[in-house]
Amino acid sequence: MIETTPSSTIAGDQAARQKNLAILAQAPAEILDQKFNNLTPPHYELVRQPETGLVMVRGRMGGTGSPFNLGEVTVTRCVVRLDSGETGSAYALGRDKTKALQSAVIDALWQRGEMRAEIEADILRPLSNSQTERKATVREETEATRVNFFTMVRGDN
Repeated sequence: MIETTPSSTIAGDQAARQKNLAILAQAPAEILDQKFNNLTPPHYELVRQPETGLVMVRGRMGGTGSPFNLGEVTVTRCVVRLDSGETGSAYALGRDKTKALQSAVIDALWQRGEMRAEIEADILRPLSNSQTERKATVREETEATRVNFFTMVRGDN
C-alpha cells in the first residue's frame, strides 16, 4: 500500500494543475467561453488583471542541438483570487484577455475541493478529448501524404 504524504499530494496536484492549464491554454476561445458561461461564476478579485506581453521562444535544432532564440510571441496572463481564498492563474497565446481571465477563474475553481469533479467532467475532460481527436486527425492527414523512398538493386554489377 502506498502512503500519501502531504508533499506527494502537493506534487500530484501541481502536475495535474499544469496539465489542466495546458488544456485551457490550447482550447479554442469560443468553446472555452461556452463552457465558462455554463458555470455560475463565483465572486473573485483580480490580483493581476489580464495583460499582454512578449515571451521569448527558444528552439533546438533536431530537438537535441544547442538552444537558440527563435523569436518572440504575444502572451496574455491573468491572476484571480476567489472569495474563498483560492488563487488561479493562466497564460494564453495571443491577445485574448477574456480567455486568460476565464482560464484563471476555472483554475481557481478547480482548486476548490467541492468544484473539482464538476470542472473536470464539464470542462477539462471534453476539451482534452477534442484536442486529442484534433491531433489524431492531423496525424492521419499527415500520414496519408507520406512518401516512402527506397532503392532497388538491379543485380550484381
